[in-house]
Amino acid sequence: MRKLIYLVIFLFISIGIYAQTKDLVQYVNTLQGTDSHFGLSYGNTYPTTGMPYAMHTWSAQTGKNGEGWKYQYAVDNIRGFCQSHQCSPWMSDYAVYSFMPVAGELVVNQDKRATKFSHDNEIAKPHYYKVMLDNGITTEMAPTTRGVHLRFSYPSTEEAYLVIDGYTDMSEIKIDPAKRQISGWVNNQRFVNNSKTFRSYFVVQFDKAFEDYGMWENQKDEIYPKKLEGEGKGYGAYIKFKKGSKVQAKAASSYISAEQAVITLNDELGKDKNLETTKIRGHKTWNELLNRIQVEGGTDEQMKTFYSCMFRANLFSRKFYERKANGEPYYYSPYDGKVYDGYMYTDNGFWDTFRSQFPLTNILHPTMQGRYMNALLAAQEQCGWLPAWSAPGETGGMLGNHSISLLADAWAKGIRTFDPEKALKAYAHEAMNKGPWGGANGRGFWKEYFELGYVPYPESMGSSAQTMEYAYDDFCGYQLAKMTGNKHYQEVFARQMYNYKNVFDPSIGFMRGKGVDGKWQEPFDPLEWGGPFCEGNAWHYTWSVFHDVEGLIDLFGSDQRFTTKMDSVFALPSTIKPGTYGGVIHEMKEMELANMGQYAHGNQPIQHMPYLYCYAGQPWKTQYWVRQIVERLYNSTEKGYPGDEDQGGMSSWYILSSLGIYAVCPGTDEYVIGSPLFKKATITLENCNKFVIEAPENSRANRYVQKLTVDGVDYTRNYLTHGQLMNGSSLRFTMDNVPNKQRGAGEEDAPYSFSKTLKKKK
Repeated sequence: MRKLIYLVIFLFISIGIYAQTKDLVQYVNTLQGTDSHFGLSYGNTYPTTGMPYAMHTWSAQTGKNGEGWKYQYAVDNIRGFCQSHQCSPWMSDYAVYSFMPVAGELVVNQDKRATKFSHDNEIAKPHYYKVMLDNGITTEMAPTTRGVHLRFSYPSTEEAYLVIDGYTDMSEIKIDPAKRQISGWVNNQRFVNNSKTFRSYFVVQFDKAFEDYGMWENQKDEIYPKKLEGEGKGYGAYIKFKKGSKVQAKAASSYISAEQAVITLNDELGKDKNLETTKIRGHKTWNELLNRIQVEGGTDEQMKTFYSCMFRANLFSRKFYERKANGEPYYYSPYDGKVYDGYMYTDNGFWDTFRSQFPLTNILHPTMQGRYMNALLAAQEQCGWLPAWSAPGETGGMLGNHSISLLADAWAKGIRTFDPEKALKAYAHEAMNKGPWGGANGRGFWKEYFELGYVPYPESMGSSAQTMEYAYDDFCGYQLAKMTGNKHYQEVFARQMYNYKNVFDPSIGFMRGKGVDGKWQEPFDPLEWGGPFCEGNAWHYTWSVFHDVEGLIDLFGSDQRFTTKMDSVFALPSTIKPGTYGGVIHEMKEMELANMGQYAHGNQPIQHMPYLYCYAGQPWKTQYWVRQIVERLYNSTEKGYPGDEDQGGMSSWYILSSLGIYAVCPGTDEYVIGSPLFKKATITLENCNKFVIEAPENSRANRYVQKLTVDGVDYTRNYLTHGQLMNGSSLRFTMDNVPNKQRGAGEEDAPYSFSKTLKKKK
């Protein structure tokens, strides 16, 4: 009887849990942002088919091998289905090999085998991709973390071939007809620090016998019938099946060894008798993750946009580690080519993602972030430098030393599984040296930055942008030192935090280039892109003082002058002056299309700016402009983003802003309050607490916060703390169509600024 009672209780609990879980995968469109090209980005995404933070993902391929634009919505033919790792078209991809089913005559050339299709015959979901080509072949893919389950359904009237392409560099391939297996490796990459040891070993097992087989190579498209193995540049294979076959294939890859690829295949796909099994499990995994944030009270389109962005926000950084037969993690290091025990993550550009993607991930996945912080320090030990942009090794892309932002923010958010002493030592080395890779590997002009207090122009293009980002990073170093009681490094970085002031010209109210002699750049036009700025102009970068907004306000002279200047950003025409770029780049065009004056949401430097009104007593303007951006610039379609999505960075901005919060200054424990988009949002945290946001009067017109209560108590502050969030607070917004200009207008209501803390001490 007791057992029966326990069973009944268990069933009731299970039913309750099940009832609370919604099918949110249905809202995700992985084609969001795919209608992009070199001259204009609506996301620069591709229809990623993969698990959260997966080592390998999969995609249909419309572009040529090696092209950054892997999949373009406007292209009406597919030339392959490829293993994918690409975090940006500008970085291209690595460790790629592809499959292409062919009907009729055997065709291996990537251009000639390309086959037309229609988006009407395409299903693009996180856990499942399906397309029927115009020739009648249907391809399906259901992913795992390090593999994929494929199914090719051929018409009964024509010969059925499958072409495997070795992509752009050295590869080896072996065919084993008896085992119905193909294995090999590919070496294609751009940013592996020890490229000779880098290989992506793959194994593919089929459920149908081979009728015929052979090798080919994609340099001259030469075919070698009946050949069982080969090695060379772009080596691949072809196999033939019976007409009308429905062929299933299980594939997995490893950076460590061919043996590990087999272990992974057996572990992740071995028990799956058919693709449906893999598909159902993938749906469950994604649905559980998407249900971590349940939003209610929005339109169908808002739901689609939110969960499509939620999907992209949980793809990067990639798990670059594998599991031994006993389940223990280990990895091939893209930094020194050796194999280590533990966790490694890669494929992320921190210039893009420190602002929003990592703050969101700190909320949702603190355990993973703790592992990531140790992986950053491991990478530093392996190549001598903290990562700045990995793909999968260090590229040094963009500018700034934002690993320290990640480390400081993790510590501020209670993630303390790494050695702060080691982190500070690594950052000090980063801040006082220049590494061998791009602009963000160490610091260009670091001596001048310390001696002059700024990076000089024109000696360095992007000098003022460098100065401001170095100053913020030094604040993060100072902050981590302060939080961990390290007085030495506090003193090392204390002075540099204010260096942003040295490139501000009070006579005109703009950040500006400054020469070695201390003279301002002449001529100067704040509309001109480039010069002392990176992918932006003075109207964009003048606000890039994340850690000391009050100090920036003081430079303007008053809150009113500060907010009037911000108002001008939106009021100005969207005039483009290419400046030192010499021509229109896609970021400029995206600003023009946004039609919000000089506000350029399509690129990172100004994305936080609408939240700065909260520091100057005018939070209602934050509420207005954040809602304008959320509602006007994002959607769930192939034109879904107002610029490069950038490894979940833009998606995370949307997620946080739709919830009504944003981390202006990672490295502190505060989130600035904006305007929630939905009537209700429930965040289920890793600690099982629930953070609930309610705004029952919310609507397109009711964008203004009249009143806010936190756990039932009236709350006037323009920020929340991480502790409030993690403890499972309940926020209730009273919304209206007119602003409340009294709420949040007090000096004490402003979020964190370093200058504010100094004034309190005085």
